[in-house]
Amino acid sequence: MKILKVLVACEESQTVCKAFRALGHKAYSCDLKECSGGHPEWHFKASIFDVINTRKWDLLIGHPPCTYLSYAGIGHWNTPGRLEKRLEALVFFSKLWNSGIKYICLENPKGCASPTIAKYHQEIQPYYFGDTDQKTTWLWLRNLPILKWQKEDDMFSLKTSSGKPQPSFIDSSGKPRYFTDSIKGHGGGYEGRQKARSKTFPSIAKAMAKQWSEYILKSEHK
Repeated sequence: MKILKVLVACEESQTVCKAFRALGHKAYSCDLKECSGGHPEWHFKASIFDVINTRKWDLLIGHPPCTYLSYAGIGHWNTPGRLEKRLEALVFFSKLWNSGIKYICLENPKGCASPTIAKYHQEIQPYYFGDTDQKTTWLWLRNLPILKWQKEDDMFSLKTSSGKPQPSFIDSSGKPRYFTDSIKGHGGGYEGRQKARSKTFPSIAKAMAKQWSEYILKSEHK
């Protein structure tokens, strides 16, 4: 079996990196921060664009910073200086998308990268793959298939979904809120919550590793 060279951009948690490593592939995380996933030997603390040029990568999975791209911050859309930050974030996203690596996935919450850079290809939730949380995520896919998931058991396969969770609470505006269990124990106020929310759910990482490594190996073997 061919061993894939996988680069995971903007990942300090190493969740996706470790999912590919568990299948025997040479996966590395990359971030400007130290890794928190326990495997510094699999981590580049460097600019992703410096690392991209160090070798020939088979697959790039990127988590571009979403602070200035996400529609969650649309209430601050016209704050002075926000436009310049948003343009910088879009340029970063674009450089990853056009990095020249054959197989690419970029993930972000709902935001202006679609359709500014390219229209997203798939919308997923953690509960589709077994984690009991809701967090809408868009995937941009280059030469990769959409991730498969199963809502219910059928004659041929078992469900992967854990079912849509109930909201954890309703905020003061009346909006249902999810995704609180995964941020418990993360201190540091806003930055701590933001860091926790940016981490990839393990079930999604495992689906990416299994489905896309199988697809790439099959495609390259033809």
